[in-house]
Amino acid sequence: MSQSIDAPTLQGRLVRLEPLSRSHAADLAIAAEEDRSSYDFTWVPRSTEIGAYLDSHLRRAEPGKFAPFAQIRLTDEHAVGCTAYWDPRCWPGRTDLCAVEIGFTWLAGSAQGTGVNLESKLLLLGHAFEHFGVARVDIKTDARNERSRRAIDGIGATFEGVLRNWSQSWAPNEQGQLRDSAIYSIIDSEWPHCEQQLRNRLANFKRDSIS
Repeated sequence: MSQSIDAPTLQGRLVRLEPLSRSHAADLAIAAEEDRSSYDFTWVPRSTEIGAYLDSHLRRAEPGKFAPFAQIRLTDEHAVGCTAYWDPRCWPGRTDLCAVEIGFTWLAGSAQGTGVNLESKLLLLGHAFEHFGVARVDIKTDARNERSRRAIDGIGATFEGVLRNWSQSWAPNEQGQLRDSAIYSIIDSEWPHCEQQLRNRLANFKRDSIS
C-alpha cells in the first residue's frame, strides 16, 4: 500500500492550518460571501453550498489521498479559507512519497494580501519537504488567472509551462469545458532558498496588522 498523506495541525504566526471539519461551516459560509471579485477562475462555494462542499471534501479525504485544511486567522480565530494536499505520487517501486500537489485553495477577501496565504504555503511546503520527504511539490492554476500566477511566482515556484485542455474549468459559464493549466513546481534542492524567501517576505507582516 502506498503512503497516505495526512492533514496535521500546522501552526504559524498569522495562520493555523487544521484538518477541515464541519465545525468550520459557519465561518466558511461568512468567508465565502466576502468580496468575490478574485474568484473568476476558482470555484468557491456560496454560503448555501458550504455543507455540501464540506461533505464532498471529507468524503474525498477518507482514502488518505486528499488532505484538506481550514485556514484559521489567528487574530480572530476564524476560518477564512481552505487549502489541501492532493494527488500524492510515490517513488517507482516504493511506497514512500516523491511528490504531492497543493491546491483547492481559496481565501476570504479580507484575508488576501495579509500574509495568510504566504504563511500557509510556508507551512504546507515545509511539512511536505521535511515530513513527507518529497522531491517535488506541484501547484497548478488556470492559465488565465494572472492574480493566482503572480501569487505562485511570489512564493518562489518555477513555471514549467501550460498544459492545454488539462482540467475542468471553474470559470463562470464554462461548465463542462476544459481549461489550460499553468504548471509550477518547487523541488527539494530549491526548498531552502524558497523557505528563506518566504520567511523574509513574511517578516513584513505583523500579526496585529491583520483584521
